[in-house]
Amino acid sequence: MSDFDIFEGMTSISAVIKSIQNGSSDRRIIKILYNEDRLSKKFRELQFLKHTADSIGFKIFPVAADEIDNLTSGTTHGGIVAICTHRTFPDLNVKNLTNGGFYTLIEGIEDPYNFGYSVRSLYASGVDGIILPPRNWMELSGTVARSSAGTSELANIYVSDPADAVTAFKNAGFEIVCAEIRDSVSLYEHTFSDSVLLVIGGEKRGISRKVLELADTNVRIEYGREFMGSLPSASAISVISFEILRQKRNKR
Repeated sequence: MSDFDIFEGMTSISAVIKSIQNGSSDRRIIKILYNEDRLSKKFRELQFLKHTADSIGFKIFPVAADEIDNLTSGTTHGGIVAICTHRTFPDLNVKNLTNGGFYTLIEGIEDPYNFGYSVRSLYASGVDGIILPPRNWMELSGTVARSSAGTSELANIYVSDPADAVTAFKNAGFEIVCAEIRDSVSLYEHTFSDSVLLVIGGEKRGISRKVLELADTNVRIEYGREFMGSLPSASAISVISFEILRQKRNKR
């Protein structure tokens, strides 16, 4: 495993900076490298970075284009990268759960891009926290940040064994809802509780049997025509999380 994470582009870097400033992440920026030829017309962005460098303590260096290209995996970096320390994902502590909160347990999504897309939708829909099974996500932080438009650095993310997490949420009075076709009700016919844990599985492995056995309800997404397939996990997360948001707003 590398000793650092690389974040590409201003969107990801800005999210890292914000997460450091608001205390939601223990990550630190070691240095930022930029290509003067590509950023010469972005005066405001450079001024922002130079000002921020003084306040949270990192250095900025102009470098040749090929140095940035050698560090990055894509072509959307815009001529700027940040080299950062790893972030620690804390273990789930049910004592810190938000009453009336919306949390999501993601189980079995392996692709970092799909995971990033999922986090983006969850963050936009107002999720209070995301729970992940134990896994080394650190090596993928830059890719996840890019696909999530930086929201993976801003979201509250915790680590827990899936069955243990569901049990803890259940004991804390949360409704456990799985996105699962078997023994399910329509998403649009179900009224979500004020406190809810949504469980989403990956497209290949789905949700584990232990977690399904602990669920209060399974919900399915109704399609507009006969369709024997299923939505990608990231798309399903978008549909369900924004239905939860809609219902919460209608209760106000």
